[in-house]
Amino acid sequence: MLFRRFTKNKIEGPLQAEPSPAMPRQRELPAELLRKLEFRVLKRLDGFLFGDYTGFFYGPSLDLAEVREYQPGDEVRRIDWNVTARTGKIHIRQYREEKEVTVWLVVDLSASMRFGTRRVLKHEEALEFVGTTAAIVARHGDKVGVIGFSEAGMRVVPPGTGRRQALRILHELYGLMALHKAAVIPTTRTKPHTLNKQQGAAPQGSLEARRARTPHESRDGALPSEMASSSLEQALEHIARTLRRRALVFVVSDFQSPDLEQEPLWAQGLRRLAYRHDLVAVRIFDPAEKELPKAGELRMRDPESGEEIWIDTSDPGVRRAHAALVQARETMLERTLRAAQVDVLSLSTAQEIVEPLLKFTLRRRGRR
Repeated sequence: MLFRRFTKNKIEGPLQAEPSPAMPRQRELPAELLRKLEFRVLKRLDGFLFGDYTGFFYGPSLDLAEVREYQPGDEVRRIDWNVTARTGKIHIRQYREEKEVTVWLVVDLSASMRFGTRRVLKHEEALEFVGTTAAIVARHGDKVGVIGFSEAGMRVVPPGTGRRQALRILHELYGLMALHKAAVIPTTRTKPHTLNKQQGAAPQGSLEARRARTPHESRDGALPSEMASSSLEQALEHIARTLRRRALVFVVSDFQSPDLEQEPLWAQGLRRLAYRHDLVAVRIFDPAEKELPKAGELRMRDPESGEEIWIDTSDPGVRRAHAALVQARETMLERTLRAAQVDVLSLSTAQEIVEPLLKFTLRRRGRR
């Protein structure tokens, strides 16, 4: 049986009916975060890219500039076979680089993003990416806007330029998180559910959607059901209606979905947006979501609903069931993003964002 009493060799100290409140982590102000990113991230990226972020902003251009004869060193995939057949000489297509771009950031700050067991929480990793991107855009003189959403609603910052715009974006996202925190109620619902070793699924939603409590995690309760909230599909629908010209859109989320057998609700909106715009899916994840920590009996909580369950993380059957759920989630997410034909940038809460950003930039630049 999975649910059993704690023994002293497993967890020191008595079991409390309700956990004591965690000491709140001191939150950086938007200006402090931006200064830190400019010093710790942008300087390092500049050292590798020499200030040339072309690959970060501009994917493969759609505007054909000219067709010319092949020269040694040209990419084979740029060969125009129709012109080559007509002329008898190999010709390649050369594209016009877009000099101006409008960047939009769609940022998920929902309850599932308020989790982390490593360097930072997932929503903090998302804010680091947002601040870095906005700062890069400011350097280039391009416009950047943001759509942030959570259970507390949605906030939109129209595109603007300059460092002040980057600060405004961070300020609005911090404000949205404050609204979420003020709206929650400090109660939880605990049910004596356990993970069935045979069925490979947790009651009322997948186990992998439930988060193990850590000293770094927010202990907020569930939101009132009557409160207006916003979801990823609603944010994608909003930006699809808003954009009139082609733009570069970063969708920053953990892309969690409660149903692992059906296509996520946001999938259609993602495909529709990717059809007209240059879309990048920025997936934020924590290593503990992919591999269950081996820590004995734990109380685990779904941040979306507030429901809690007890599981034995050292039980082999539980670990196999969790691994199967993780594999199903990863397979569904990979299939959905591949169908939308979007670039994917994965950011882990255990790692600084410099190395993944650098690899992503070089990869996109190599396709131009």
